Amino acid sequence: MKTRNRLTAVALAAACANGAFAMDVAGFEFTGYSRGGPVFNHTDGVKGNLALGGELQKYRLGNEGDNGIEIDLIKRFETSGIKWKVHYMPAKWGSGDITTEQAYVEMGGFDFAPEAKFWAGQRRLRIQDVHIVDNFLMNYGDNQGAGVTDISLGGAKLGLGVFTGDKFDNNLPTGVKARRLNADISEINTNPGGQLRVLLTSVSGTGQVNGGSGSGISVSHNQKDFLAKGMSNALFLQASRGHARIDGEFESIDGKSAGKRVTRIADSIGWQMGRFGGQALIGYQTNKADITGVETKDFSLGGRGSYAFTKNFKGLAELSTTTRKGTGPDQRLSKVTLAGALALNEDFWSRPELRLYVTKANWNQAAAVANASTFGAGGKTSRTLVGVQYEVWW
Repeated sequence: MKTRNRLTAVALAAACANGAFAMDVAGFEFTGYSRGGPVFNHTDGVKGNLALGGELQKYRLGNEGDNGIEIDLIKRFETSGIKWKVHYMPAKWGSGDITTEQAYVEMGGFDFAPEAKFWAGQRRLRIQDVHIVDNFLMNYGDNQGAGVTDISLGGAKLGLGVFTGDKFDNNLPTGVKARRLNADISEINTNPGGQLRVLLTSVSGTGQVNGGSGSGISVSHNQKDFLAKGMSNALFLQASRGHARIDGEFESIDGKSAGKRVTRIADSIGWQMGRFGGQALIGYQTNKADITGVETKDFSLGGRGSYAFTKNFKGLAELSTTTRKGTGPDQRLSKVTLAGALALNEDFWSRPELRLYVTKANWNQAAAVANASTFGAGGKTSRTLVGVQYEVWW
């Protein structure tokens, strides 16, 4: 599945720390995300997406080649001590239609649970991503549902959500149904600067291939000042089966596809030490189809560094190597991207950012055969991309 970058809690917090803010337009808060720009040297329509297909294998710098925008409009109210708000987020990516990504109402401040926030509609509940591969490793929401967040458990917080397989813009086929329950336990203090988070998923349904059940568990540990001040670490241990996806959402609920068994271990570090910032990832994931038993094993190692030569000019470098093992010969792909970027300040997370980049990717013959309809067409085993990209969140 093609992933798209979304505003994450990490990115939003970093953006706020660097002067970004939600604009107020006619009483509405106005936040969003957008990226785009030209790729100058493509000859056959391949502008990016040089990756073997694993969820942690697309290192995105100089490798996206797409255009899109998402806008979140928020209106807040307070009535008799009850605080409530309305969210609406349309999105437009490439030549596709405008879609509704979020449309929900949230209410809080009730006398029986003053900290809890109740909601209904279609809402993103995106917990944590690894920015350099554009993937939310823990994530629930995105379908029509209802739930509650910020239930106090003393030393932790609880969020609960129930979902159908329907979305604001479309429903599941007639006779096909899916239901999902998620429990999100957060802010579990484990050690100085360290917190644990657990996301549980249970899926049921009718009209699904090989039955409609599924379940999953994700455990993450986030550590501040890991090894050195200004460095953070995020460790993920995850498993899922059936029609529950590894991140906490649905897996293949169109009534035409079976589920799968997935396991994943990933570790990501981030840092900002003076002018030098960045993020790195190592990950391993297995995927086994429920009916056919076909299995893939994906390995990923890479990182992006940012060095601020001046307050407003940064040099970026991203290097990665990935491997996919399956029924045939092992596939391998390596990528390096160098870029110069204009930004508001020296921080790795500073946006907007305007980048002039050069990407060089190489892969073996097995990867060329497996991707013959895209970047491996004509038996190619390497490509170079040159382009300019903007990325902004606010």
